Amino acid sequence: MRKLLPIVLAVPLFGQEVQVNLRSRVELYKGSGEWHEVQIGQRLEPKTTAIVICDVWDRHWCTGATERVAKLAPAIDRLIDVARGRGMLIIHAPSDTMEFYKDTPQRMAMLAIPAATAPAPLGLPSPALPIDDSDGGCDTPDDTTHQAWSRQHAAIHIAAGDLISDQGAEVYSALRGHGITHLLVTGVHTNMCILNRSFAIKQMTEWGIRCILVRDLTDAMYNPRKPPYVSHSAGTELVIQHIEKYWCPTVLSTDLIRALSN
Repeated sequence: MRKLLPIVLAVPLFGQEVQVNLRSRVELYKGSGEWHEVQIGQRLEPKTTAIVICDVWDRHWCTGATERVAKLAPAIDRLIDVARGRGMLIIHAPSDTMEFYKDTPQRMAMLAIPAATAPAPLGLPSPALPIDDSDGGCDTPDDTTHQAWSRQHAAIHIAAGDLISDQGAEVYSALRGHGITHLLVTGVHTNMCILNRSFAIKQMTEWGIRCILVRDLTDAMYNPRKPPYVSHSAGTELVIQHIEKYWCPTVLSTDLIRALSN
């Protein structure tokens, strides 16, 4: 009888390092205003990497923003599902909705983490944005500002080992408690919450956490009727480039998923 050989499946190893391509921008000649895109290979260790999902609410006061988030949410869920399977910590951060989540195990687990003392901020400069969002950035007419959200978008699954918070001090304590060195940031909006929430890019960078923006899973609040009078997608790209220049590198979710799946 012919002997059957065992089949060996190539299964990604839990926690094993992965290689991703990060994008940044450099001004070769200081003061020239000429910025060049650069690609840098970076090895990430899943167990020391976390993902924070910023303000991906069930509904936004701006109709255009709500529609774009509805498209982003399933893609974010696909990424975190793969990342979670490789041992990454997932933090859900839908601001102003903690009352909705107050009795969930993920919220209570966050509150149970011992507080860590944050270091003195690095005092980094904060250059002006390349877009005018002074009108709130809504690109759909007649929408007015109000709190339309009550929870995170339902398309994003919150798993047993995840955490929930909208406070920078809590998120920082969780990162330090879990030995996290790199924070992948996804969600909305690049020119507002992604940069300015206490758990997001500016503050975490100031505290020494190495942030990476997932650039294809984000959006901007930008109205093309305001300077620099470009399309909404072009305005979003301008803010992403601004982040790459002054705050942190970016990565594509497709590159992450590919790396985490190998």
